[in-house]
Amino acid sequence: MSNGDEKYWYNLETGQVEFGMISASADRVGPFDTEAEASRAPEKLKERSRAWAEEEAAESGWDAGIGKAE
Repeated sequence: MSNGDEKYWYNLETGQVEFGMISASADRVGPFDTEAEASRAPEKLKERSRAWAEEEAAESGWDAGIGKAE
């Protein structure tokens, strides 16, 4: 049994939390240590995506002038 079999996963297809690697890898995100953490997966994905986009924009200079008072 691999470590992922004893963790929680969020199924992107069904929106359900699963214990163990039940679903196809393309449909799940994780692993998470607790069911509560796994249930927050969509929120965490949005937070990380936003942070990565902001970081990329800053590195590329795309954010110049955005949100600055005139």
